[in-house]
Amino acid sequence: MTRGYRVELDLNNTQRTLCHKHAGAARWAYNYGLRRKQEAYKAGLNVPTAIDLHREINALKASEPWMYQVSKCAFQEGLRDLDTAFKHFFRKCRLKKAGTWKGKCGYPCFKSRKKAIGGARFTGSIRVSPDAIQLPRLGLLRLKEHNYLPMNITVKSATLSEKAGRWYVSLAVPSEQDDPAPATGPVIGVDLGIKTLAVTSDGRAFANPKALRKKIAALRRASRRHSRTHKGSHNRKKAAQRLRKLHARIAHVRQDALQKVTSTLVARTKPESERPACIVLEDLNISGMLKNRTLSRAIADVGMYEFRRQIEYKAASVGVRVVIVSRWEPSSKTCSCCGTVRETLGLNERVFVCEDCGYVADRDSNAAKNLARLAEHENYRELHGK
Repeated sequence: MTRGYRVELDLNNTQRTLCHKHAGAARWAYNYGLRRKQEAYKAGLNVPTAIDLHREINALKASEPWMYQVSKCAFQEGLRDLDTAFKHFFRKCRLKKAGTWKGKCGYPCFKSRKKAIGGARFTGSIRVSPDAIQLPRLGLLRLKEHNYLPMNITVKSATLSEKAGRWYVSLAVPSEQDDPAPATGPVIGVDLGIKTLAVTSDGRAFANPKALRKKIAALRRASRRHSRTHKGSHNRKKAAQRLRKLHARIAHVRQDALQKVTSTLVARTKPESERPACIVLEDLNISGMLKNRTLSRAIADVGMYEFRRQIEYKAASVGVRVVIVSRWEPSSKTCSCCGTVRETLGLNERVFVCEDCGYVADRDSNAAKNLARLAEHENYRELHGK
């Protein structure tokens, strides 16, 4: 398997300039390859591959001195990304023709430096130390977080990226891992919500940080200030940078909460007897839920799909089984005490009251207990880290 490690860089002005040059070179190579592919297709010629295009770029270096200031990896990986983009485009076209894909196929578009700086990927000689990383042509770059990246191992690739003025490096490290021993702890049902991020069947509740809701006023002010500046002015660039930082802050708060909650549920640092044997989630129709104009912003602010994705890959690495329950299962309407199913249950009813046995419980807690009891049902699809 390939594991990813991402850490922020502590760069000086010279290194920032070099990073900008490599990101620009990768973007230029991507746009050059896309233009050449379109020209060859319109002329009825064979569409050049990434290898053919890189040979053309090498021939241009004699007349373009700036190309010698960056690593060859920026051009190579930019062209490979273009080939991968076309590969996915044609795959989606085949699926759409067969009727198994809905939406756009995603034809590759030209990249603009006005939208994002982008990044560059490096291969070859990459060395990692406790507080720095050495990349081709960039040299030794300091890390803001020490002793996090693995050392004395083979690094498949290193990707340099920028977000809201901060530069990050991501390492792809191939690793071999034996099949983990199955966990023998209790079965846990997890019910996701808006008011509370997650409620488990064992009584735990994880608060929703509501990252977007808490910053929505500041986001509106920053967006309004950006829209009122003149295009091309320095004030517009500064306003755009402030807006990007605010968006990045919201995303980081949401991602931090999801990582902490999923790691707590999987409990990878605990022994097999304390890790849950099974985690039960509900197959939510998130795209359909986002069509609700009243709750769409709050639902999107939770990150439900990202929660499920993190649970699946973390559970697969520590021997925890994940069961996905059908979205049509009435987990919220069913009484976890006697099994009676209510006919209707409005979204405004946050407390579940059983009309048969009189059981009273929190709505989300009742649903989580019902999900935990469905773990052994043979008709439900089980996921082992897929």
